[in-house]
Amino acid sequence: MSDARSTAERQIPPLPPLYRVGKRLRHRISALIARSSTVGDTPVYDPKLFRWVAPLEARWEAIRDEVGRLLAHEAGIPPLADISPDHRRIAPPGKWKSFFLIGYGYRLEENCRRCPVTAAAVADIPGLNSAFFSILAPGAHIPRHRGVTKAILTAHLGLVVPTRREACRMQVADEMLTWEEGKVLVFDDTDYHEVWNDTDEMRVILLLQFRRPTRWLGRAVGSIFLGAVRRSRFVQEARASLGDWEKAMQRLERDET
Repeated sequence: MSDARSTAERQIPPLPPLYRVGKRLRHRISALIARSSTVGDTPVYDPKLFRWVAPLEARWEAIRDEVGRLLAHEAGIPPLADISPDHRRIAPPGKWKSFFLIGYGYRLEENCRRCPVTAAAVADIPGLNSAFFSILAPGAHIPRHRGVTKAILTAHLGLVVPTRREACRMQVADEMLTWEEGKVLVFDDTDYHEVWNDTDEMRVILLLQFRRPTRWLGRAVGSIFLGAVRRSRFVQEARASLGDWEKAMQRLERDET
């Protein structure tokens, strides 16, 4: 599949009704979930709060090896904007690619087969919502943005980090963060965040979204919201796009053999 897209295909679609409603109610929903949080409510979290982090970090080299094999077929890895229309608002064209193992609770079996170590490692994460390799090209900039719901937190496992770490960075609220190979960062993506890769090297992380630990009320509200998103046309269209790219990856693998 060519990365080139027609003008119509690259247009940014309107947000689906659920997202628009969610954004209007964002502050009320977020406040309720924040009050129910059992890990506090801060922009950035100590990874030690989450028991699954240490076992994941212990397997980072094997996970990085799987990424290395994927990058041999980089042409079959889609730009995130082609999978998630909402990301077209912030994704630099062709500079932010993603390889999904799990998206909104849907497991991509063929991709998990290609990355069995990673698939096994993330299977132990409680409340896992999404897991994918996020590949940021040299010179890429992801502008300031934020997520919709505090029902989930985001974690990044550093896999391939540019030599000049300080030039490849992420600001979350008022905190400036850099990635480190084999280490996990955890943050709340409802806080504004922005990413720069001001180097001539690629940055690769394993990006994870997982349910925020909360008491029962926050868990119930989060489940309703995420369940509706999972069933939405927005997510179902993203699944179809991933299917198209899966065929492209299969062709690349056949050509190699």
